[in-house]
Parts: sequence; C-alpha cells; structure tokens
Amino acid sequence: MQTILGAGGPIGTELAKALKEYTSEIRLVSRNPEKVNETDQVFVANLLDPVQLEGAVKGSEIVYVTIGFEYSKKVWREKWPKFIRTLIEICEKETCKLVFFDNVYMYDKYHLNPMTEDTPVNPPSKKGEVRAEIAEMIMMHTKAGRLKALIARCADYYGPYTEGTSILTEMVFKPLKKGKKANWLGSDKFKHSFTYTVDAAMSTARLGNTEKAYGQVWHLPTASDPMTGKEWIEAIAAKMKVQPRYQVAPKFLVRILGLFMPVMRESVEMVYQYDRDYVFESSKFEKEFDVHPTSYEDGIDEIIRLNY
Repeated sequence: MQTILGAGGPIGTELAKALKEYTSEIRLVSRNPEKVNETDQVFVANLLDPVQLEGAVKGSEIVYVTIGFEYSKKVWREKWPKFIRTLIEICEKETCKLVFFDNVYMYDKYHLNPMTEDTPVNPPSKKGEVRAEIAEMIMMHTKAGRLKALIARCADYYGPYTEGTSILTEMVFKPLKKGKKANWLGSDKFKHSFTYTVDAAMSTARLGNTEKAYGQVWHLPTASDPMTGKEWIEAIAAKMKVQPRYQVAPKFLVRILGLFMPVMRESVEMVYQYDRDYVFESSKFEKEFDVHPTSYEDGIDEIIRLNY
C-alpha cells in the first residue's frame, strides 16, 4: 500500500496518477478524498488527529506527504511541527517509509542562484523557519536509523489545474485570460524558476520507489535558465494571443495591501524571492535518473490547452 496524505491538491492528484506505474494499491487520504484511479482506496481523516492519522497510515509501505495547511505563519507554527512529529512516530511504529514533498523556504536568501541540495539553510521568514524545523526533524530521525525517509523539494510550481495554489496561475494566467493586467511581486527583472507539477509528481513517485534514494534531499526536475518576471508574462501572453499588460507590486505596496488582504499580508515576508534571481537547480536528479524536465514553452502550452 502506498498512501498519499493530503490527496486532492494538484501535486497529490498528479502523484496518484504517477504511482499507478508502481502499484495498484493506492490510498488517498484527506477530509474529502476522491478517487483518481479506478482502484484507489479513499480514506477520510483529519490528519491533525493522531488516532485518525495512525488509521490512515496503518498498513502502508510508503507514505507521501503532500498536505497543504492554510498559508499563514500562525497556522504553520501551530500545525506543521505537531503533525510531522506525530507522523514520524507512527511511521517508525509501522515501519513504513516517508516521502516528504517540500519547498525552498528554508534556504538562505543570499544563495538563491543557484539553489541546490547543498544550499545553506538559513530561513529568512517565519514560514521558512517552520519548514527548516520539520525538515531537520525528518532527517535527524533518518540519520539516527529510526526512520527511512527522503525529502523531495521543488521550486514554486505551475501546471494544469493549479487554481488557488500556484502563484503563476493566480498572478499571470488567470488575469490575462480574463482580459486584465497580470501581476508580479517585487521586481520583473529577475529570473524565477517554476517546477512543472506533472514532472514533480512523477519524480516524487520514482523517488519513493527507489530504495537508494532514501536518506537524502532531492531537487525535483525543473527546467534550467528560467525567465524573468517580464519574460514569463510576455511568453504566456504570446501563447494566449493577448497583450502582455501587467503591473508590479513592490514590497512596500504588498505591505499596504496586506492591511486589507490576508493573502498579501502573508506574502510580505516572501517578496525576497522576487527581488533577486531565484534559480532552482535539479542536475542531481536528472543525472541519477537520466530524465529531462518539461520545457517552459511546453509547460505553458499544456496549461493553456487543458485550462484555457
């Protein structure tokens, strides 16, 4: 049994599709899970309830964490460490492997070009501090030999069916399609990597089913030489056959908007990712598994074909 905790989101859904290559026994766990494949098992659970979480994990060979808590410093501080601590205890008890789907919030903001698996951990944000804490928790138990786990890490992601979860979808694809101006944070002059969700999910499934991948951090396949904010908007607009109209929100404006909009208030501490080059490097995975990530051109084409 291979179990996805936090099924239903863009990564969890694509992961369920990808796991079919390795097993027909897939369990999807969330508050309202729905089958992705014909043979999927669905398991309703509140993952913050230790008893329900143990029930969701029981009998699993591999557990994938793709859950997404509300995008809030306070919520992350309250929920993530408690959830991971309990999950580690359960996985150790059940002797099941753990695959944690992670982001790059814990990396030092002065080492974002390029970001590799060896980039210094020095979180510049409250959310980053939480991500660093839980990643350290997982790897500490792994190094101690009590847990078999790996961390699969991606940049900001983009892909089909990412409404409400991808900043590129919300800032660029959707507004342009509606005839409105696109938006960008910080500055439009810097390079910004995005990981294609289908690549991320397929690669996470492959890692989970590769014994020698455990005990390590892996950057998931992401196209090299990313575009600047301006170039992203122009490329997407060209594919949509619309004018590349857009506006940039510098940090001071994001801070002002945060007085009225919670999502902008929570974005203030993350603007540093847009006022410098943000280049995600995945050569370790690409060389180990001989794969090539989806090009940005093909990714944009596929998103427009499926969503717009």
